Amino acid sequence: MQLHQLQPENKKKQKKRVGRGGKKGTYSGRGIKGQKARAGHKLQPIIRELIKKYPKLRGYKFKPVSAKPVAVNLSIIEKYFQEGEKVTPRSLVEKGIIKRIKGRIPQVKILGNGEISKAIVVEGCQLSKAAQEKIKKAKGKIKEK
Repeated sequence: MQLHQLQPENKKKQKKRVGRGGKKGTYSGRGIKGQKARAGHKLQPIIRELIKKYPKLRGYKFKPVSAKPVAVNLSIIEKYFQEGEKVTPRSLVEKGIIKRIKGRIPQVKILGNGEISKAIVVEGCQLSKAAQEKIKKAKGKIKEK
């Protein structure tokens, strides 16, 4: 006996074609009668009903999307910067302390966590009160934009 001589004992049962009329036709999973049983049926848009369920909010609700500044602690500046060096958002990006956001250099806020002993020059950054005091105490300079 060879492979091409093998035959199944029982013949394959023909699959019943449904939903095509005649004696063998059934409802094809559509049930009986009604809008959903018809050919080319279109239901009322559900999206409109969902919109109608939402409450109508009164008044002007616009909230401006302002980017929050990236926080950098004094302990990190102490670690990466030398005496008399300029601390700017650009220099922080170049040293890999912060990353660009959507290709742009973000605003930076220097926070007062940690100690600083070097006299650095801070330019173009926002500062917390604690950070200002510690930088001035270390004889550093703060330049506004």
